Amino acid sequence: MYCEYYGLVRPPFEMTPDPSFLFLGEAHREGLATLLYGVKAGKGFVMLTGEVGTGKTTLLHALLGQLDSKTKSAFIFNPRLTPLGFFRVLFEELDIEPRRKNKAEYLLQLNEFLIDRLAKNEKTLLIVDEAQNLSIDMLEEIRLLSNLETPRSKLIQIMLVGQPELKEMLRKPELRQLRQRIALSHHLRPFDETETHEYVEDRLRRAGFTGGRLFKRGALRALYRITGGTPRLLNVLCDSALLMGFARAQKVVDADMIEEAAEDLDMLETLPSESESGASGEHKKKSRSKVREIFRFFR
Repeated sequence: MYCEYYGLVRPPFEMTPDPSFLFLGEAHREGLATLLYGVKAGKGFVMLTGEVGTGKTTLLHALLGQLDSKTKSAFIFNPRLTPLGFFRVLFEELDIEPRRKNKAEYLLQLNEFLIDRLAKNEKTLLIVDEAQNLSIDMLEEIRLLSNLETPRSKLIQIMLVGQPELKEMLRKPELRQLRQRIALSHHLRPFDETETHEYVEDRLRRAGFTGGRLFKRGALRALYRITGGTPRLLNVLCDSALLMGFARAQKVVDADMIEEAAEDLDMLETLPSESESGASGEHKKKSRSKVREIFRFFR
């Protein structure tokens, strides 16, 4: 609607995880490196957590885009499945025609399928999204899949993805066996202030903007203060501010417009505290050595 007015060739702040708009902050680069390492090194269980809107789905799509043709993936995002329903969906995702209908026979057929792929040097990846909503019984069913292995390697790589509540769930005594099997874990934090500014400018550039500054510096500071650097909130707020500017025939977005758009979207009641912002900055410092070690694996 406002694209022509601002000289854009496409909307810059869509909510879909478009790979052509991929922007990785430091925590996202570290997360992607961790996930790739987990799959390529055959680590078995990997866990990715993050608050709502921090970019977990975007990161998963980036991961899938970097896997080679020898890696087959199954993406399950319905946490309300029964154990038998889970196997049906898994077989559909892996293009396996089930021969029988009970769980034991599903497992036998899956084991045969995975062994055949391993013999061809092919990997199989299972991604379970929204895993914090899984029942304890379903998490136990998924853990049992890790028993499908040879003396040298796992037959299937499993990635649990969810909100921070997933970590709390895994602290339950009845899930200690699953917790002990998680070889790699990464928590995805929001962007810091510098990354927030870069994210906005990067998306505008990828959308075709070639003019001067579209968001004033004060507007960028207000964006970070209000959203805390959460990508989904940034997209919503930037889109609303650009629409407001178009309606008012204003070519540049200022801080007042960001504040007004945020008020319309009821964002001003959920501002992140200073202590939370400081904590993410401290995490950023601690994570640098970890990401350097992971990247060495790919050299």
